Amino acid sequence: MVFAGGAAGGATAAAMHTSSYRVKFKRREFLELIEIAKPDIIYNVGRIHFFAFDGFVMYSFEGETEYFKQKGITVLEAVEFSNTQWAE
Repeated sequence: MVFAGGAAGGATAAAMHTSSYRVKFKRREFLELIEIAKPDIIYNVGRIHFFAFDGFVMYSFEGETEYFKQKGITVLEAVEFSNTQWAE
C-alpha cells in the first residue's frame, strides 16, 4: 500500500501506538505535559488541542494555538476528533 505523502502513514502509525483511552487536562497541566512530552505536532479541532503520548491521546479544551506555535510546535488543523471506528 502506498500513501500520498507522509501524513497518512504517520496517522496510521500513531493509531497503532495509542489506546482508545483519552486523558483530559486543564490548561496548566496540559502545558506542563507538553514540556515533558515535547511533541512535534499538536492537532487542533475547534477548541480542542491534542497529541499522542505514552500510549494515550492527551487533550485539553483550554489551550491556545498561538502559545504552541511560540514554543516551536507545529499545530495542524484537523477536521474531527473521535474514538469511534473509522467509516467513510
